[in-house]
Amino acid sequence: MTEVQRRPVRRAAACLIAALYLPVTITAQQPDIGIAPVQLTEPSYVFDTAEQHRIRVVVVAKGLDHPFAFAILPSGDALVAERGGQLRLVHNAVGQPGRASALDPEPVAGVPQVVPPYRGGGLHDIALHPGFERNGLVYFTYNRPVEPPSGSTPPARRQGYVSLMRGRLEGRTLKDVEELFSGELGGSFGSRIAFGRDGTIYMTTGAPFDDRAQRLDSVYGKVLRLREDGSAPPDNPFVGRPGARPEIYTLGHRDQLGLTVHPVTGAVLAAEHGPNGGDEVNLILPGKNYGWPEYSYGRTYEGKRISEVPIVEGIEQPLLIWIPSIAPTGLTFYTGDRFPAWKGNLFVGSARRGEIPRTGGLERVVLNDELEELRRETLLTQLHQRIRDVRQGPDGLLYVVTDEDDGALLRIEPAP
Repeated sequence: MTEVQRRPVRRAAACLIAALYLPVTITAQQPDIGIAPVQLTEPSYVFDTAEQHRIRVVVVAKGLDHPFAFAILPSGDALVAERGGQLRLVHNAVGQPGRASALDPEPVAGVPQVVPPYRGGGLHDIALHPGFERNGLVYFTYNRPVEPPSGSTPPARRQGYVSLMRGRLEGRTLKDVEELFSGELGGSFGSRIAFGRDGTIYMTTGAPFDDRAQRLDSVYGKVLRLREDGSAPPDNPFVGRPGARPEIYTLGHRDQLGLTVHPVTGAVLAAEHGPNGGDEVNLILPGKNYGWPEYSYGRTYEGKRISEVPIVEGIEQPLLIWIPSIAPTGLTFYTGDRFPAWKGNLFVGSARRGEIPRTGGLERVVLNDELEELRRETLLTQLHQRIRDVRQGPDGLLYVVTDEDDGALLRIEPAP
């Protein structure tokens, strides 16, 4: 057989071998995406930044189980909500001289049972009443669980009622806990709350996999506005409309895991997850429609566009968008004096960038007086942590929590 005659035989053999092995290769090999878990082993870390320059990130406490939110108490302690259903105390979170910072080994008593953490479900946000020093009231959101009937098949997604609760903190116990508001039965979605300057409460809800974000008979996929007792204010935009829930303030939202109220202007901003890209920060205005699930800058997880155009007439344009996604979380405006170069900036927590695990950080966005973006910077990516919440402390410093098995409370301060 000549060399010319051998070539077709070799090609055929090669194709046969490839055909035999190709299916195995495709099905057996899965992409190893992401960075290995990174432990915070140092007491502090120093980084350079674009405008404030040197900052120090202090590890205040570790050992938290996937914290979702926190609030710094007037005493300087921090109250931290773990998504699994516990409230924890971190003593001396603000680092007062002469006192050690430490996580209390015992959780705060009195928290009701929550839906076991599943995707967005569990214990969520906490907020102190504006008169907390006088009344000790703590507000929190969670998924009130529902058990399927005996003998029935549990649903594919856990079910619960998104609920707003209130209790009075006395030492290590939450007393007189009561439910102020509850939505209809739905999936387990994350929720944020914030007090407006007029004393009302803004509350976000996630969107199910259907059209409820656009329906006024459902509280899901909305920003709600409530009085401090959980009732609907009479000036809410849909009060009196037949079939509409009076608590609804805005509609057309997906999962909203960040919420803040500007302490000076009263502007309400919410961070919303796109499916795959198209994450947003929205200015929340009464009665407005923000588009989901009909309009989005994002794509499905398979890569297709959610909509041919991201917005149309009658749909609110986001203030900020991220493509690829950053999985936005807590929000806060910085108004202190410890970081002069950051005054007025918006900070946005991030769990991961572009669908890659262990790439979370803290977004810093410079806005003008009209809330229009000028520039942005990503901080803390070197730590490879899922940043779940960010807040300004009474000391003018910034604090964040990391959503990890060994979650941490971190304090950001100027480095010498």
